[in-house]
Amino acid sequence: MGMTGCGLKSGSPMVDDVKPGSVGRGEPLKGASLTVASKNFSENIILGQMIGLIFKAAGAEVLDRTNLPGSISARQAIVGGDADAMYDYTGTAWITYLGHQKPIVDPQAQWQAVHNADLKNGVTWLPQSTLDNTYTLAISKRNNAKYKLKTLSDVAALSKKDPSAVTLCVENEFASREDGLPGMQKAYGMEIPPKNIKKMDAGIIYTQVSKSDSCLLGEAYTTDGRINAMDLDTMADDKHFFPNYNAAPEIHSATIDKWPAIAGLLNPLSARLTTRIAQDLNAKVDVGGEDPHEVAKDWLIEQGFIKKG
Repeated sequence: MGMTGCGLKSGSPMVDDVKPGSVGRGEPLKGASLTVASKNFSENIILGQMIGLIFKAAGAEVLDRTNLPGSISARQAIVGGDADAMYDYTGTAWITYLGHQKPIVDPQAQWQAVHNADLKNGVTWLPQSTLDNTYTLAISKRNNAKYKLKTLSDVAALSKKDPSAVTLCVENEFASREDGLPGMQKAYGMEIPPKNIKKMDAGIIYTQVSKSDSCLLGEAYTTDGRINAMDLDTMADDKHFFPNYNAAPEIHSATIDKWPAIAGLLNPLSARLTTRIAQDLNAKVDVGGEDPHEVAKDWLIEQGFIKKG
């Protein structure tokens, strides 16, 4: 990717008047001009905004290039130096970027493997959060009163006992990916008749699962704000089939070499982030219709990381 930053011309300066709170004292990034990126879904945009706001409070000029179309374009921006920092996910890096087939079950070992492998690509991973945005199947509490499903093994048992009971709504990509539906069915011995599997957009899945009876279960993300908002239960991945997708800052290595203070700014943030916090913040955007930038800013101020200017 050339320095022209093909297709990355968009981006606007962050103009917030913020100052250091518990991080950024002494403005260690004064004089830095940094670009933050993200993929195009609410959680990742919120996390990208958090990085930008913390950089800004620490004295940097920040260009906001969040909301890039998909994982690969955001990743390319970091590798090519068209962007300096974003939050990414360990499982995505290991399988999609680095091309491995098998995830590593222990989350810390998975992070370490990604960190070590990616240094040669000019990418530095900072320590991860416990925020784990992985796949699950969701069911409405209303429907689950009858079945009492708690794990994916429970779903497999039901699919054997009563094949017609298990209807499943999934996204196209999940339906075909080896780390999605086909692999999950194999790992758990689920026997779901193809006619019981419906494909649709992610947003519609949550509504269908909560409101209609066309999908008993639907593909969901563990950090999705709609899980609590729509009164859904989620299935534990008791055989650890799905990769860990822990969120961690992914930094263009030349940037952190030049501005090593970045680690000390972002490590306390990652240490605070959890799956539950992500659900709450994501709900503000996906259920409440709030702006991801404002959600990120309010939370950082409330947690004391930064202060209003």
